[in-house]
Amino acid sequence: MIHLDRVSKRFPGPRPRTVLDGITLAIPRGLLVAILGESGVGKSTLLNLIAGLERADAGSVTVAGSELDRLDDDALTRFRREKVGFVFQAFHVLPYLSVARNVGLPLALLGHDRAPAEDRVQAMLAAVGLADRGESMPRELSGGELQRTAIARALVHRPAIVLADEPTGNLDPDSAAGVIGLLRERLHEEGATGVLVTHSRAAAARADRVYTLSASGLDPTSL
Repeated sequence: MIHLDRVSKRFPGPRPRTVLDGITLAIPRGLLVAILGESGVGKSTLLNLIAGLERADAGSVTVAGSELDRLDDDALTRFRREKVGFVFQAFHVLPYLSVARNVGLPLALLGHDRAPAEDRVQAMLAAVGLADRGESMPRELSGGELQRTAIARALVHRPAIVLADEPTGNLDPDSAAGVIGLLRERLHEEGATGVLVTHSRAAAARADRVYTLSASGLDPTSL
């Protein structure tokens, strides 16, 4: 589902910096893979390359059968809208929309018919334990509930991949463990592939596979 082949990314400037150097990674369908690493080693850059938000300087990135380096900007936008779900540390839930409308945003952007879209939203809310919170506003939710809302939104349009950038950074340990367990469960249920980047070994331990990203490369890790 995700294949990075000898990928490198450099940032130019007065002091040019190579963040990723010859990274190779293959992730099959249906798994949640965690990428561990300290701040500044390139975890978010790796996610951005998989999402097509940045382009590699060398090597190739293939996701869901599409070689991203061959897609123009419009095609990359369609790819992200149709194939990718995002979960962020800061939730990125719109404060002026209800929980149900937040979850339904990807379906609205894709132009889905209203009735089946509403059915799908309700099904996803139930799947993440928020069946009775659809009409609530984000300010009425706990941090764990907000992150579950974000997971429902990331999966509602049945993306091929879900990318999670430090999704437990704003949660207490119990809520964090529950969120990662829920994300893994929903990915397996939906047949999607997930990549989680984190500095938390406890969060990474809930994934199917773990790698550590450092200046020397990307290596399999046992926790």
